[in-house]
Parts: sequence; structure tokens; C-alpha cells
Amino acid sequence: MRRLIDALADDTDFFIEQVHLTAIVFDNSDDVTIWATTDFDGDTHFFHLGLPFQQLDLLLRLAGPRSPVLQEDVAEALATVQKWPCLLEYTTEASAPISLPNVALKLSCTYPADELFGEDEEDEQPFDINVQEDEEEEAAEYEAEQPHNIFYLEGVFLRVV
Repeated sequence: MRRLIDALADDTDFFIEQVHLTAIVFDNSDDVTIWATTDFDGDTHFFHLGLPFQQLDLLLRLAGPRSPVLQEDVAEALATVQKWPCLLEYTTEASAPISLPNVALKLSCTYPADELFGEDEEDEQPFDINVQEDEEEEAAEYEAEQPHNIFYLEGVFLRVV
């Protein structure tokens, strides 16, 4: 299974279909992260989707016949959670991933946060001509500028059949 972010040609907003929710993680009392998979270019890719609870409820209502049971699972977990984060997993034989039939999600990429307080490490380090370290630093900077495999939900669209 591959990361969805690695399959994208650029970091503009995009649509995915054939989404299966594999886990719901309650990050805190306001936010949730969904772990999901999708078929993209003929391969299965995984990704994380950051949501407020209202959008989670919307997605669960689109889960077909499993919707009422899923909403009860979420309500029970929220009522009994004692430690954050809290995980609800749907990847066992007894609990298959949650399919979102006829749903297309419009997603946008997220990026790492900038350095705290605008600190610039280059100003703090003395000049050094070591080429190998420079290449490693450039690779680390390039990696830091790349989007995460965590996305935001920009919209939910239904396929009219």
C-alpha cells in the first residue's frame, strides 16, 4: 500500500472516489482524524484526513446501511473516552472498512508548520564548506517543504446514479 501524497502530480485540490475508512481517531474534543484508503491509478493508497466533528457526522451519514451503527459507535466512544487520542478501528474481520459508496471527496494538502517564532537556523550556524552536510541539509529542507499525507476535506460530492 502506498501513500496517497506520493501519487499526486502536484499539491492542488483534487478529488478521490472509492474511499474506505479504516479508523477514526478522536484527537481532542473538537477534531478527528480519519485513516482511509482509496483506489488511485489502479493501486491502493492510504491517507489521513483531518476533520471537525461536524464533517465526520456527514461522512458517517453517507456510509450506507452501516450509518446508524457507526453513529452509535462514535457517540458511545465520545461518552466513554478518558484519554485522548481515542481510536475506533474498522479493519478486522468482524468490522470491515467503512465504504463510502457513490461519494467523491475533494481534498487539499497540508504542510508542516513553519519554524517557531520565525527562527532562521542559517543565521545561527557558522560558515562551513562541508559539501556532504550541505547535501543532507538540502534534502532535509526539501522533505520539510513537502506536503504531509494528511489532507483537509474541501467538499463532499455524491454521484447521481
